[in-house]
Amino acid sequence: MLSNIRIVLVETFHPGNIGAAARALKNMGLSQLWLVNPRAFPDTEAESRAAGAKDLLATARVVSSLDEAIADCQLVIGTSARERSYNLPLLDVEQSAALAVQEAHSGQIAILFGRETMGLNNEEMLACNRHLYIDANPDYPVLNVAQAIQLVCYELRRANGQLTPERMSDAPYPRQQEMAQFYDHLERVLRLTQFIIVQHEGRVLDKLRRYFNRTRPEKAELGMLRGILNSVEETVARLTKE
Repeated sequence: MLSNIRIVLVETFHPGNIGAAARALKNMGLSQLWLVNPRAFPDTEAESRAAGAKDLLATARVVSSLDEAIADCQLVIGTSARERSYNLPLLDVEQSAALAVQEAHSGQIAILFGRETMGLNNEEMLACNRHLYIDANPDYPVLNVAQAIQLVCYELRRANGQLTPERMSDAPYPRQQEMAQFYDHLERVLRLTQFIIVQHEGRVLDKLRRYFNRTRPEKAELGMLRGILNSVEETVARLTKE
């Protein structure tokens, strides 16, 4: 199942952390390293820190946006300090690893790590289904990103070793690209019906996105929601012609 779990680094500043991340992945049997807009890559310092994991650097996927990195994933877990609230289910490292491994049986999973200085921003956490925190010393909870990746990869390996067939999840969850299409459709209909008006948009769309990312409709349920939106569009079009 570890082969379906990707570690995604967002706008990593220090190339040495990319090399250390590759080493952490290889230590624990993971193979997917994705980089979103790294400041410097490829880089000799990344190769030096990777040691015997240069093959993971060679196969690392470099993309220009987070959307591209998670488009085919059914579960996205964002890492952040515990005290920050994004209205997402909050899981510790062990719980997050167990969930990721269970669902990796049926699809791609992404675990996101943010910038060295500020982590993931609010918009990036908005794209996640779950919020992972590391239970560190409350007086000094700051971990280097490579250290955090090592801890998470270790727990993923442990969870994978404890996985039994009955604990594997076959729930047919939609991919993030399908959810993005749904959000575009939902916004179009809400504007069409004037539930959202330009002068007073508020944060309706952000709140709805948080709700659906948190509750995670299955594929069949998402199909029903898209059907409802189609019906609304067709009804509005018919009434407009009359």
